[in-house]
Amino acid sequence: MPETARLTQAARAREATLHGQRTPPGRTPPPARRRGPRALLTGLVVTARPRQWVKNLLVLAAPAAAGRLLSVHALTQLALVFVLFTACAAAVYLVNDARDAEADRAHPVKRHRPVAAGQVPVPLAHAVGGALAVLAPLLAAVLASPAVAALLAVYVAMQLAYCLRLKHVLVVDLAVVTTGFLMRAMAGGLALGIPLSRWFLITTGFGALFMVSAKRYSEAVQMAGKDGATRALLTEYTTGYLRFVWQLAAGVAVLAYCLWALEEGGDARDGLLPWRQLSVVAFILAILRYAVFADRGTAGEPEEVVLRDRGLALIGLVWLALYGLAVAHW
Repeated sequence: MPETARLTQAARAREATLHGQRTPPGRTPPPARRRGPRALLTGLVVTARPRQWVKNLLVLAAPAAAGRLLSVHALTQLALVFVLFTACAAAVYLVNDARDAEADRAHPVKRHRPVAAGQVPVPLAHAVGGALAVLAPLLAAVLASPAVAALLAVYVAMQLAYCLRLKHVLVVDLAVVTTGFLMRAMAGGLALGIPLSRWFLITTGFGALFMVSAKRYSEAVQMAGKDGATRALLTEYTTGYLRFVWQLAAGVAVLAYCLWALEEGGDARDGLLPWRQLSVVAFILAILRYAVFADRGTAGEPEEVVLRDRGLALIGLVWLALYGLAVAHW
């Protein structure tokens, strides 16, 4: 190795040490990042995963299904719950990245995360994450309702347990991630005092399990025969088992939605036509379309699957229109 290259590598190693990083032998450390106030704030926001915030729009699900969105009070409460759920999720991401910083530095992609790269110090990530985890449920108790506060507290506790231990437990990891989606859908109803239908809960829960297990299945298919899976637990699952889970979840979600539509719709309450029953067709088509990506092993993040496929997005809009007509009694 030329002398200049050796000196450059040594300088990088010293720089990484100054930033509290441990670079594995033979691996180039991630680029050093400044720690000014603006850089710290940017790093904290990036660590909070802004792209994941769209999932928190599920707080609109129960009020939308009940036709309770068109009031200033409802929109204000739902906006508050959205922000509080985003804060809770950010707390979990910060604690998770702080805990996994050492392992992330050895990963070719995760090493560029702000905490792993040294842009956000590990103690600061822990402190901000802990503060958000405590403040969000407290604010919910004051500004929303005790039920929402309890839900957020349970969500944070469950997700932190997932980061620390449960993500390494077979099947339980799927249940925890699925429950996180279900809690988002429940939060909006609890904030407005809307009774949650059993069919709503079953459809939402198994629909979430369908997407979560389809994502895991896709990861397992893509990592088959390769070393260094991003989730160690993927080596414990078989692709056949994960396929069974997403197929089972899809079937239960479709059945529950059909029973929900038949129970709630089909009479004069739906308006000119049985819109709720007609929405079953769009719902089933959406499940079948999503299953195409699951079967191919390309079902990643749910929001990315929907946004990148125009056909699936169009079916989703048709379903929204039909269900909206049913709620409006047109």
